[in-house]
Amino acid sequence: MDFKYFNRDLSWLSFNERVLQEANRDTLPVLERINFLSIYSSNLDEFYRVRMPVLQALNKLQKRKEDLTPGSVQPDDLSNAQEQIRQQQEQYGQMLTQSILPQLHDKGVHLLYNQPFPPQIVQEVSSYFLSQVMAFLQPVRLSANSDFFPVNNQLYLLILLGKEEKEEMVVMHIPSDELPRFFSIEDQDEQYIVFLDDIIRHNLDKVFTEKVSGCYSFKITRDAELDFKDEYSGDLADALERQLRKRDYGLATRFLHQPGVPLRVLHQVCQWLAVNERSLVTGGMYHNLKDLADLPISDASLKAEKWPALHFAALPETQSVLNQIGLQDYLLHPPYHSYDTILRFFNEAAIRPDVEEIYTSLYRVASDSKIVNALISAAKNGKKVNVLVELKARFDEANNIKWAKKLRAAGAKIIYSVTALKVHAKIALVKLKSGNRTLYRGLLATGNFNENTARFYTDHILLTGNHTLLREMELLFIFLAKKQKPADAGIMPFNQLLVAQFNLQQRFMELIDNEINHVKQGLPGSITIKLNNLEEEKLINKLYEASNAGVKIQMIVRSICRLIPGVAGQSENITVTRIIDKYLEHGRVFIFGNNGNPQVYMGSADWMNRNIYHRIEVCFPIYDADIKEEILQIVELQLRDNTQAVHIDTQLNNIPVKKGEPAVRSQLEIYNLLKAKAGKVPLQTT
Repeated sequence: MDFKYFNRDLSWLSFNERVLQEANRDTLPVLERINFLSIYSSNLDEFYRVRMPVLQALNKLQKRKEDLTPGSVQPDDLSNAQEQIRQQQEQYGQMLTQSILPQLHDKGVHLLYNQPFPPQIVQEVSSYFLSQVMAFLQPVRLSANSDFFPVNNQLYLLILLGKEEKEEMVVMHIPSDELPRFFSIEDQDEQYIVFLDDIIRHNLDKVFTEKVSGCYSFKITRDAELDFKDEYSGDLADALERQLRKRDYGLATRFLHQPGVPLRVLHQVCQWLAVNERSLVTGGMYHNLKDLADLPISDASLKAEKWPALHFAALPETQSVLNQIGLQDYLLHPPYHSYDTILRFFNEAAIRPDVEEIYTSLYRVASDSKIVNALISAAKNGKKVNVLVELKARFDEANNIKWAKKLRAAGAKIIYSVTALKVHAKIALVKLKSGNRTLYRGLLATGNFNENTARFYTDHILLTGNHTLLREMELLFIFLAKKQKPADAGIMPFNQLLVAQFNLQQRFMELIDNEINHVKQGLPGSITIKLNNLEEEKLINKLYEASNAGVKIQMIVRSICRLIPGVAGQSENITVTRIIDKYLEHGRVFIFGNNGNPQVYMGSADWMNRNIYHRIEVCFPIYDADIKEEILQIVELQLRDNTQAVHIDTQLNNIPVKKGEPAVRSQLEIYNLLKAKAGKVPLQTT
């Protein structure tokens, strides 16, 4: 059958539109709304760095139809994406200037957005410029012979000096990587917040003796992909550092400038900077508005209510984590639960004399990672520490290189993945000696071992002493240490774990087939899957097949979703829900009805081409009956969400779920569920 799919990039833009919708909710505290604007801006920058180069390349292939992948590329994808972005940016500007800034103003906070400085703050702004800002300014006069090259996503001012017939063009970097983007001034119970950009604009007469005839903000966004050959035999860290130095100078995918720049000036600047004029995008007065998350506002009444992380009462501090998980499995749910339990796991492993070996994979770690510091201590304490560091984690490469060098210096064995295969699994293993026996303790997670992102990413972490399951994890680490791509998926005996490149896709297909067979036998068939992204066509096709067989399928997909739900003869038994709320939904959960005896898996793998075919991913079964029931409760709350959830329709629109009684906000309900289990009083707010 000729199945149909959403375009991956338009689907992703639909997700970012949902983020923008959340910023438009006037019932949210104003700083929470601003935070969603910041997230939207950060997401859009990444889209231009990662996906826009792909769309532009595919657009060039349109004349060569034989090069296009059937069903995945349409002639208008690039123009449709550009139009969606234009509409969203227009909504963004209106929302910020007509709703959010007035809301701040009513609270005595004045974010000066394309406004003149009030007289009472001019002196303090000028003093700040002369004493702090001026030291970082490095004007560059442009000409056909100048070698100036704008760095990726950095902020610049284009300044015109003199009259048009003798005009000079000057570029000046706005040093927001050296100084705060915002400067705050208190005056008689009123707070004024000024952009660093405007502080420089206001004081240009102190920089130039010539008359300033124009000043315009701009930035250039560049392709962020790194280029590696499938097989690379040299030092991967050295090669990666060389590639990182090139990233800031990649192909320009967007020349974003404020309105009003004369066309003659844009044409000239594009020539001198070797930028294709097709990349010109007219934006607002200010760029990199992800910085709005750093507004220096302390008024607690403007912020969202905090949900204090719950102490994981099942593993009290009076007991050893490593000992307790030898007796039973535990499941942690950050950020609802405090991440301290995971830090305790690594800290105990680093110091206990009976611990002999530690294995872990690191994909994105905190810049000040306590976990990596524990691994460094473990190595210095004589443990055998084996760390698989994924150097190719996009935008975290430099941080991972830094930690890999420190771990190696401490005596840890560092393993890098092969260049064409990322290791995205989130797993850790500790081996202890007890007499003549070797004991296993492990972590299997849906998200990174990162105590910073654990404060706002919803994830699940299984703590287990299951020997059979952890022995399979050890075999995977041993295989990965050989730095080989699996030539034969059958070489590893994975019976418990689902591991991409070995058995993950095949096992998921079998689990779906099992539900299809139940329906054919007159039994109920159901599948519930929660993912960040859904793209891979074989698995989507299998879900379509299950839908046509009568299996009820409920999907919760946060971002990219190529599956089109609700289409007769294709997906009429499939619904797709998207949840955007206080925390970023990040956990991956797979539930197969199995005729009333649900099979539950969790893990690191989204259903995308990259996860299925180009990464090592690990999904794991949930065996403990109480943990399984808790996961089913959590997912059921998410499926019942009628406050923050939307349905994706056949046109890729975000359709609000019909309001009902009682109102269900799943993240709050999950927090209250876990709080009640900890013996605490639930929150009453919605």
